[in-house]
Amino acid sequence: MEINNISSYLKCMKEYTELRVQENNNMRITLVNGNVVSNQKFSKGGVSARVNMGGYWGFSSNPEVKDETIKLVIDEANQNAKYLFDINEEIPFNLDKEKISEHKDFKTKKERWSQNQIMNFLKEIDTYILNKYPNVSRRINLNSIDVEKTLLTSNGTESYLYWPGTWLIIELTVKKENVPYVLYQSNGGLGNFEDNFDKPENLYSKIDELYKKVINKSEGVYAQAGEKECILDANLAGILAHEAIGHTLEGDLVINGSVGGPNLNKKVASELITLIDCANTYRGEPCPVPLYIDDEGTKAEDAVLIENGVLKSFMNNKETANVLKMESTGNARAFEYSDEPLVRMRNTIIVPGKDKFEDMIASIDDGYYFVKSGNGQADLTGEFMFAIVEGYEIKNGKIGKAIKDTTISGVAFDVLKSVTMISDDMKWNSSGMCGKKQSINVSMGGPAIKCKINVGGR
Repeated sequence: MEINNISSYLKCMKEYTELRVQENNNMRITLVNGNVVSNQKFSKGGVSARVNMGGYWGFSSNPEVKDETIKLVIDEANQNAKYLFDINEEIPFNLDKEKISEHKDFKTKKERWSQNQIMNFLKEIDTYILNKYPNVSRRINLNSIDVEKTLLTSNGTESYLYWPGTWLIIELTVKKENVPYVLYQSNGGLGNFEDNFDKPENLYSKIDELYKKVINKSEGVYAQAGEKECILDANLAGILAHEAIGHTLEGDLVINGSVGGPNLNKKVASELITLIDCANTYRGEPCPVPLYIDDEGTKAEDAVLIENGVLKSFMNNKETANVLKMESTGNARAFEYSDEPLVRMRNTIIVPGKDKFEDMIASIDDGYYFVKSGNGQADLTGEFMFAIVEGYEIKNGKIGKAIKDTTISGVAFDVLKSVTMISDDMKWNSSGMCGKKQSINVSMGGPAIKCKINVGGR
């Protein structure tokens, strides 16, 4: 929510202070085989204050946004900071002195749809699938969020951001010999529903394509286990960049012993690899999760993490920047008003290369093309394992049969060192949430990459 004349609270700030007023509005609708199993619309908002005294943070929040409450949370945050300061020795802490301001509003300019209109849109999609493909089970999920926040810091920095995101996920399941085979498709991204969707029939060709893919999967083969030469599609390359690499380069996790710390300024990947956590734009266009001033009032800058294969930097907030003796990159993010900002990724990508996708496929005699992942896990050593829900054989330089569910695993930096080709296209994926302490919206993406990776097989 936007607060008029928020700067009037500067007089209440005796120490370094960050004041944030925020409201998150959510809508979630789920249809399973035509039945509405979820239809929710809810919001959560309030005010929070964070104060730094002698290097120690005090925090307070309240769901009521009114003059006396705002003053109260500032006072309580001061008291909490003072308590920590009184029982500890003062520690050096550099705080932003630059006064900056930014006002960004991505709210749709189109006429808003009612929830009933949106429900009818989803039912039309469901009816299309039922009538054309009666042999499949279907699940349709719509998730949307509007985040509106106003920030003021004691140095006079002011920020307003209205960020909406909308995602429509269609999932089809077919059974063969009583075994279910599932594939999904995600649509949408930055913007309200009206910015991402117009007519149900505009999605029909995508549904037809999804149906063909899930049928092919049900008739597919099992992957052969072992280290294989593979193409990871952009979605998978983006997940690898986020989950298995990005987290190891977040300043707080570096301080706590991630594999990133000892490898600063060392070669960790093929010289073809450049990895960036983008702040707000890429190639002149807004990223799916644009951040201009972070939740500590720091100007958000692109963090070039790996450049031509060499690990160059980490993602930092004020605190980790002080410890690591680096600059804050504007990576401090909080999901709700009652959350303290943490070091979080924003839009993490592998930069596209110069290769044509067709040439990459043609270069492999016996391998796999992996497209979509399911669940997965990674740790601070860079080791990972991802489920693969869509993939294909590559035989003699051509895409062959679909494969049934499998897994890929390895050490992320070893996989990056094996990269020999990178496609020249760019794809974004912003439908997921990152669950580091607080779930928060992130985006990831990039090109397809050719690499060697361990395949789980049957």
